[in-house]
Amino acid sequence: MVAMAGGVSGRTDPFPGPAPVPRARVKRFLRGSEEKTPRAVAPRLRWHLKNLGIRENSAAEKAARWEPLLPEEPGFLEVEPGEDSARISQREIADAVDIGSAAKHFELRLEQFGPYRLDYTRNGRFLLLGGLRGHVAALDWAQRRLLSEFNVMETVRDVSWLHCESLLAVAQRRWLHVYDSQGLEIHVVRSFQNLLHLQFLPYHFLLAATSSLGLLHFLDVSVGREVATLSTRSGRAAAMAQDPATALIHLGHANGTVSLWTPNVAEPAVRLLAHRGAVRAIAVHGSGRLMATAGLDRKIRIFDLRTFGVLQEWGVPIGASQLDFSQRRLLAAACGDLLQIYPKVDSGCPPVAPFLQHRVPSPARGLRFCPFQDVLGAGHGMGFSSLLVPGSGEPNLDALEQNPFRSRRQRQEWEVKALLEKIPAELLTPEPALLSRVDTAGLEQKHQERVQRLGFDPTSKPKFRPRRRHRGRAPELRRRQRQHEETRARIRQSLEQKEKNQEEPPKKKRKKEGKTPQKSGNKLGENLQKSANKKGENPPKKGKKLGEKLQKVGEKIPKNQEKREGNAQKIEKKLGKKTPKIGQKNGEKTKIKRKRQKGGPGSKLGGKAPKLGGSPPNRGALERFRK
Repeated sequence: MVAMAGGVSGRTDPFPGPAPVPRARVKRFLRGSEEKTPRAVAPRLRWHLKNLGIRENSAAEKAARWEPLLPEEPGFLEVEPGEDSARISQREIADAVDIGSAAKHFELRLEQFGPYRLDYTRNGRFLLLGGLRGHVAALDWAQRRLLSEFNVMETVRDVSWLHCESLLAVAQRRWLHVYDSQGLEIHVVRSFQNLLHLQFLPYHFLLAATSSLGLLHFLDVSVGREVATLSTRSGRAAAMAQDPATALIHLGHANGTVSLWTPNVAEPAVRLLAHRGAVRAIAVHGSGRLMATAGLDRKIRIFDLRTFGVLQEWGVPIGASQLDFSQRRLLAAACGDLLQIYPKVDSGCPPVAPFLQHRVPSPARGLRFCPFQDVLGAGHGMGFSSLLVPGSGEPNLDALEQNPFRSRRQRQEWEVKALLEKIPAELLTPEPALLSRVDTAGLEQKHQERVQRLGFDPTSKPKFRPRRRHRGRAPELRRRQRQHEETRARIRQSLEQKEKNQEEPPKKKRKKEGKTPQKSGNKLGENLQKSANKKGENPPKKGKKLGEKLQKVGEKIPKNQEKREGNAQKIEKKLGKKTPKIGQKNGEKTKIKRKRQKGGPGSKLGGKAPKLGGSPPNRGALERFRK
């Protein structure tokens, strides 16, 4: 059976391969444009860089291909022809949506401690409120569950979540305080005084704060260390925001300028003139391309941060005191007690009228879009309001990056991973793409300047030439080495002998040996006499002769040790018994002990010596004689 080329049906596919994806859709998922870099020298490095580019393009193409299959779609607001969407109230929107979305619209009446500042966590699940009169509350607003509520008994100017919902920072009247989710005070940073605004950089674990003295502080919350304290030299900052893409801090000043700061440089990275009057509010989009500013000249301007040029500009009835961008590029502005939401402001033409608007009971002091939700939170003097803004939030979230449904164990694991992937503060720069490039022209110029300054090239090295070693052709060198080793061995041996001599105790000098045998001979005669008297026997005649002979032998023993040993052997033959050598006992060395007799040397034996045929001589006396 022969297989058919066209499969079972016998037909060929008219569109082989995967369906093409529009380039514009793929471009939205790319990290940036490809930079022209010098060609790598190492082949393995070239292969690695090539594979990186292939994997990045493949991932972007897959994301663009699977985008139509995402489970959620962004919300929208559709009106009748000729109807103004700005006239639609929040009650009408809540009645038109489902029950779960309608429950997200609510108001909290807190007249005693307002106006309120607010902040959402990055996953959009937890809400933090801080009243000007000291009231602080943390709650899970989606489930209507209160985490903690306490009063710090002093003015609260701003609040901010840290890297997760378990820690929060409060800018109080005097110092910066850090609390946990249960309201327990963990730390007080006394070097941060009279703070006005707080911003947390999640990927760097940096807490940025501005003070009324015109200072900008950076605190590393992972180690509790103050990274930098910079002077803005422009007085008190009226507004503060962060760029989520580059982690730069944007400050608005009373002279109408906006400055961009990093903790690495004491001067602003960029300073531009935004308004003719003082800047009241700043907001930066998450893509890092758009910046919105509002000033006392009652105008809102949109800047392109790639060129720092003005894209759009329009007027508002009252100077906006609060601005904020949503994830889908909607802009909210608080003009007194009137909240206005503008559609996509990067479309090219300025908006004629707001997309939605809502009036709160008192002027708004805080304004934030909730991430991954079509909700806008507003804090004012009468409490807090949660408003529905269709199409403001991103419907599809990345659970590996921010998961609002994670458990406690998952949060702990995510926290450890985030700490391991923490970006050092030294890498903060206005252009992050520069970190992956090498300024070859600048390196060459610096090298040439150094050569001109020194007069020579310090990096140039002569060509390496290995020296051929001729083994066995240097007898004189080997002879000197051998002599040197022998000398060292002799010196080492002499030092060891010297140390050994110092450790041994000094020996006593011997007395003259000529008098000792006379003492022993006299003592031997006395002992023989005593032993004979004890037994009650008459001393034999041969014993007397033996004592006289022993006395004569003791007088005639020479000083030489060899002759004494020979005489001792003769005595042994006469006695018929073997005795050890003089000075030894059973093969061991013994010390020579001499005792001076009362009679002195040369005294004669008293009494009669026993005969040889009688009782045997005393062995103790013989041993003492041998010694």
